[in-house]
Amino acid sequence: MLLRIIVLLIIGLQVQASEWSGYIENEIRYFAQEPLEARQYDGFNLSLASQLEYYHEWDGGYQSFIFVPFIRVDQHDSERSHLDIRELTWLKAAQDWELRVGIRKLFWGVTESQHLVDIINQSDSVEQPDGEDKLGQPMINLALIRDWGTVDLFILPGFRERTFPAQDGRLLNGGIPIVGEASYESAAEEKHVDWAGRWSHTIGDWDIGLSHFVGTSRAPRLLPNFDSNANLVLTPYYEQIQQTGLDIQITKEEVLWKFEAISRKGQEERFTAMTAGLEYTFVGAFDSDADIGVLVEYLYDDRDEEASTPFENDVMVGMRMTLNDVQSTELLAGTIVSMEYDTRSYLLEASRRFGDSWKVSLEAYIYSNIPPTDLMYGMRNEDFMQLTLAWYF
Repeated sequence: MLLRIIVLLIIGLQVQASEWSGYIENEIRYFAQEPLEARQYDGFNLSLASQLEYYHEWDGGYQSFIFVPFIRVDQHDSERSHLDIRELTWLKAAQDWELRVGIRKLFWGVTESQHLVDIINQSDSVEQPDGEDKLGQPMINLALIRDWGTVDLFILPGFRERTFPAQDGRLLNGGIPIVGEASYESAAEEKHVDWAGRWSHTIGDWDIGLSHFVGTSRAPRLLPNFDSNANLVLTPYYEQIQQTGLDIQITKEEVLWKFEAISRKGQEERFTAMTAGLEYTFVGAFDSDADIGVLVEYLYDDRDEEASTPFENDVMVGMRMTLNDVQSTELLAGTIVSMEYDTRSYLLEASRRFGDSWKVSLEAYIYSNIPPTDLMYGMRNEDFMQLTLAWYF
């Protein structure tokens, strides 16, 4: 009888320590303009996606396991229909250290317009054009937790190539397909073992992160080539880089001061880039429960017109509104303006929950006033709106 009670108790503890969660979503995209290439689809596009999460802990919470698979099925873009393991990680924790082994997603950075220091995970570019979605990265991560800060050490075996839309998909910059087998600067190619380290600490109002990465660049150089039918295509080339990054956030009552900077060596000559700005929040705006934040950031890259990014001398202005209601209604709107070409890109993100399980989101990306000399010129017909309905469980 006692043995049976013990077994039932153990089973009960295991059930309590394990849980499944996730979401299933239906997404509708609408492109208002005709594509630059006839092979690309026009108008509406539908897709279904789901992400599950299994979490289990034991050993009094000092050990845990997490598994997060993701899948999307897209109506038109075969490359956007894909399956990925976002996380598959075992964690062993102690009082002053943590060890994680497996596949993980982690984020570094503080600014809103771009995340210069965030370099560990590869971008899942078929999900969104803003680079916010990431692929899972195989890693061994040892975190040393001390009074003077946390030191994270990373061994990163197994490089992951960036995802790109198919030839008939949208959001291809200039409508030129990115196909063909990727090439690498390293003879080890995708088997090259990268490594990284980061120190982070909070000192009063200051949150500071200092990082260094050595390995394969997550952002490939796209080289012109020709396919078997003599059509122009682009093929990815991944170089070896060394990047040092610094991110700082200073919290002063209603103001968040934000700064990110990198120095990178390996893509031709060494260069420096930075993003700096602030977010001022009007708490309880207009005598309501809502908070309204105003964001201003400056984006700089010292390569100027030789930069591989369109943001080498730009300003971002935006607004974040949180109603703080039961439905968790949120709105983010912003624009990035080039100081040299007056190129403008606009972003709108809004979301609201319904009941305990449903959430509707609206997003819009608009590209305006783009001259032929700007790197964004190929996106001039890629304005789109996206409506998503998700069920969480």
